[in-house]
Amino acid sequence: MTARLQRAAGDPYRYGVYLRPDPVTSAAVIAVTTYIRAQFGLVSSGAFPPHITLVGSQHLPVTPDAIVEAVTCALAGRSGFDVHNNGPRPTGSIGMAYDVHHLADGTTPNQDVLALAAAVHAAVDPLTGPAPNPAPHTFDPDTFRAHLSLVSHDLYARPDLRAEVFEFIQGLPVPYPERFHADAVALYRTRSDDWTGRWWTTLTWEHMHTWRL
Repeated sequence: MTARLQRAAGDPYRYGVYLRPDPVTSAAVIAVTTYIRAQFGLVSSGAFPPHITLVGSQHLPVTPDAIVEAVTCALAGRSGFDVHNNGPRPTGSIGMAYDVHHLADGTTPNQDVLALAAAVHAAVDPLTGPAPNPAPHTFDPDTFRAHLSLVSHDLYARPDLRAEVFEFIQGLPVPYPERFHADAVALYRTRSDDWTGRWWTTLTWEHMHTWRL
């Protein structure tokens, strides 16, 4: 517990490398998270730009230029690909997200997403530094799940709302494309006043760079 309360060099910043959805899918995510905030006061998913996490909340005590250089090398020669949206599904231990991990059958993993996440992680891992908060994010192809978050961390504090929020999301009249072409990867720098606690309540972010596949 003492270690998790320590501040690390480079605080209060963390970095994320995200696969950006198309504008129509982004609009759907923004609409759902806005409705969730307005109806239930839950803000964690809406605190981020709509994104599919490739590398998330990494402590990178290097310059942004060094991160851009490493990811640029990892993305060299890679092309865009289709992502299938299988609709809102439970994700992780408590949240709900658009399932963009699978192909149109809803069960077969999209190998293009997995390969991209693996390549970006391999590029960023050598740049990471120790930070006790939040816990480090490591890539495991067996547990990685590409998703577009709709409701997440707030529900750890309000698990009593989980079933009600899920029902609410499934009833929202928010259309979304069943498929979109993904060809934009973006680097974001995030900041929180306290990464040890409910960091999403003070989270801010800054767009740093976009790559086109």
